[in-house]
Amino acid sequence: MPLPDHLRPTLDTLPEKPGCYLMKNAAGEVIYVGKAVNLRRRVRSYFHKSAQKHPKTRKLVAQIADIEWITVGSELEALILEMNLIKKHRPRYNVRLKDDKRYPYIKVHWQDPFPKVTVTRRVVQDGARYFGPYTSMWAVHQTLDVLRKIFPFLTCNRPITGHDPRACLYADLGLCAAPCVGAVSQQDYRQMIADLCDFLEGRTEPVVQRLEAEMRQAAEKLEFEKAARLRDQIQAIHQLVERQRVVSQSGLDSDVLALARDERHACVEVFFIRNGKLIGREYFLLENTEDVPDPQVLAAFLKQFYGQAAHLPPRVLLPHEVEEAQLIREWLNDRRHATVEISLPRDAEQQALLELAAQNAAETLAALQARKEAEAGQITEALAALQEALGMSAPPNRIEGYDISHLHGTAAVGSMVVFEQGQPRKGHYRRFNIRTAAGDDFGSMEEVLTRRFRRWEAARKVAAEGQPGKPPDPSFARLPDLLLIDGGKGQLARALRVLDRFGLRERIFAVGLAKREEEVYLPGQRQPLRLPRNHPGLFLLQRVRDEAHRFAITANRGRRVREGLTSALDAIPGVGPKRKRALLARFGSVAAIRQASVEELAAVKGISKALAQVIKEALTA
Repeated sequence: MPLPDHLRPTLDTLPEKPGCYLMKNAAGEVIYVGKAVNLRRRVRSYFHKSAQKHPKTRKLVAQIADIEWITVGSELEALILEMNLIKKHRPRYNVRLKDDKRYPYIKVHWQDPFPKVTVTRRVVQDGARYFGPYTSMWAVHQTLDVLRKIFPFLTCNRPITGHDPRACLYADLGLCAAPCVGAVSQQDYRQMIADLCDFLEGRTEPVVQRLEAEMRQAAEKLEFEKAARLRDQIQAIHQLVERQRVVSQSGLDSDVLALARDERHACVEVFFIRNGKLIGREYFLLENTEDVPDPQVLAAFLKQFYGQAAHLPPRVLLPHEVEEAQLIREWLNDRRHATVEISLPRDAEQQALLELAAQNAAETLAALQARKEAEAGQITEALAALQEALGMSAPPNRIEGYDISHLHGTAAVGSMVVFEQGQPRKGHYRRFNIRTAAGDDFGSMEEVLTRRFRRWEAARKVAAEGQPGKPPDPSFARLPDLLLIDGGKGQLARALRVLDRFGLRERIFAVGLAKREEEVYLPGQRQPLRLPRNHPGLFLLQRVRDEAHRFAITANRGRRVREGLTSALDAIPGVGPKRKRALLARFGSVAAIRQASVEELAAVKGISKALAQVIKEALTA
């Protein structure tokens, strides 16, 4: 196709240098990021006739309104920049990991004198050691629950002096080594955490050998309690390791990748093999893979997965060659500070591993598809049931849920969550900092809804007048079919007042859902509607209400931090400067106070049991 006139000046000035290009649509949204050794040649190729064979490319080119580029010094720099830009902009036409920002990691706080072990979704350069990513938060916690019985690590934030008068309940349960009371030295505790890290990396034999040597030494010194504890630890490790399947007699140390695809998605199964044992496996979904060849899909996965993986193996086994294999290998070598081999199977054993991984990938994708179809059927049923129960003329395609959150009247925030076709549309969620009615839940709800529909009016005006400039917020440009308020008759009345003010009473159906009895309040009806507890429509309303509540609480906490409320203790009635100092002196931080029990709080001088209960409720709200 000929070069578009509006892009010709840009295309004519492209440099013949390596770099990245960002294609944008008319709204200024980045819709594709790519890299090139020669920017001029690569970008102009999109407009050649041969490039138009693929439907996806035709759709992309038809939406390009502007192109920006960034030059770099080498192809490797372009690769790294491309990955960062894709992660930042998440362009709709790039192959990308689905929900890659949400993957959990096990974090070992190695930089601390007594490292604790936690779960996080953010990997930062803070001196800690990270293991993952994992696809299931539940699986991470299950793993840690088992490992904590073998390596009783810290999870609390209390300062470790070794001189505390007593340990916490976890120590009594055998789930904490209790360095706080001096039950274990810093050297021994750190060695235990190093063993845990080795275990997570699949290096179990050196750990067992060292523990066996320590057990023999303890027995020779007649330290029978220590020897028995080490014996139990060794037995627990053996029991756990026995579940790990031996898949390689040659002691293979590799990640094995396999790919399965359907019409819209691709699933990559990763087998983590260490010392010939399958220590774990995870699956990852990729989106925007339509019309993209398998080698390109795998290349995109390698760059995005290993760009955030906490550990890089010495070898990655693939089902077939990938594009840019040499460049990706160079980048991985630089990241690992050692050689990473990317290879195809070389013998029957490796081929069998790939076939096993491929079988698992296909089964995983089929199971996910079946679950998705079942959920779609349930959602359709829930929307139809809700339509019937509320007497609506059609199923509510777009539901907006609202809630208000504050801490004793401070940092009040309103939340707006959006569900379309029964599924959360998180890109349309919005927060409102309460400006005029802080401490008044009814007034706050009225303020939030007023601001929301003012934005709708502004968006409608822009659309009617065709004004140039920044497009309106898509979340406010559409009206909901159903407006759900967290509350009863009073909150619903305020919502209806706002709808009347904007002339929307006939266009938007509004209801309130009271939490205590799960009663649905309808406009013009004195008595609430009580749906059966197993009613699918009620389940959907509860899901929207709970999501609005969660989002409001998160926003409230964020606002408190932004406004400098570094200590939530400041907002708790009855906690003055003296009691605040006493609490911080005992526990060390607000996070540790939050984790403390009511009894532990009441043990602090000046804190009664009643006040301790108030503190606990305020910090966990």
